[in-house]
Parts: sequence; structure tokens; C-alpha cells
Amino acid sequence: MKRHAIAAILLGLLFCTVICGCGSSKGENELVDGYYTAVMSDYSFGWKEYVTICVMEHKIVSAEYNARNKAGFIKSWDSAYMRSMNSVTGIYPNRYTRDYAAQLLEKQGAEEIDLLTGASSSGGNFRRMTAALLESAKTGNTDIQVIESEHEEE
Repeated sequence: MKRHAIAAILLGLLFCTVICGCGSSKGENELVDGYYTAVMSDYSFGWKEYVTICVMEHKIVSAEYNARNKAGFIKSWDSAYMRSMNSVTGIYPNRYTRDYAAQLLEKQGAEEIDLLTGASSSGGNFRRMTAALLESAKTGNTDIQVIESEHEEE
């Protein structure tokens, strides 16, 4: 009788462990809540790009994409740069940085981001930084990720 009671208790504990464990297990592609940042390793045309995301309840809820110059000035705030780039390419940093960040929030992935004509180099960097951030977010690694630049500034 005692053996049956012990066996029933152990079986009950095993059942509870399986049921509770299944509900709380972290999926393979599930993101860990937190803030994650990636920066390019080098400056390009005087700017160093970066992306910061916030993950809450396992999904990206905010994304900031921009670039800073050596003085710390933000690229999308540079009106002269905006006018110059817009006249040549038809696009400017304040537009494409917001577009790429919005695509990330909508699609929740780096590969699906559509590159914009005139900002494809920045878009490629955004994809690379975002892919690294998503890998970091899967493990909860909040260290700043430095992404090797394809072209170093001379």
C-alpha cells in the first residue's frame, strides 16, 4: 500500500513537472526581454551607425536606428546633410532610419527588411546589425555588439 502511495505521489510530481515545464519553456527563437545595441566598427563618410532595440514579452517593441559623427552629432538631425543627400539620392537619413526601424517592428526579423533605393548601403548595415541583435536577444546577451564594417573610412 505504501509503495502505491509513493508511486502515485512520484507520478503526480512528474506529471506536474511536465505540465508546468511545458508552459514555461523558452522557445528556440524566443527573444529575451531587454535592451540590445549594435554599432558598426568604423565610421563611414564621417558617421558610425548604430541600432538599439527593446524586447518586451518576447517581441521587439521599439527600435532606434541612426548614426553619430565623432563629435556625437546625430545624422538624422543634420539638415545640411539631409538637403545634400536628398538632392542626389531622393532620400535622407531621417526618412530611411525611421523606415528601416518601422519595418523591423512590423516584420520582427532582419532578412525581411526591404532596402530603399539611395540608402541600400545603410540598409545592408541595418540588416547586419539587426541580425546580430536578434541572435543576442535569443540568449539575453546585452553586451554591445560591434559589427565589422565592410568599408573602412580613409
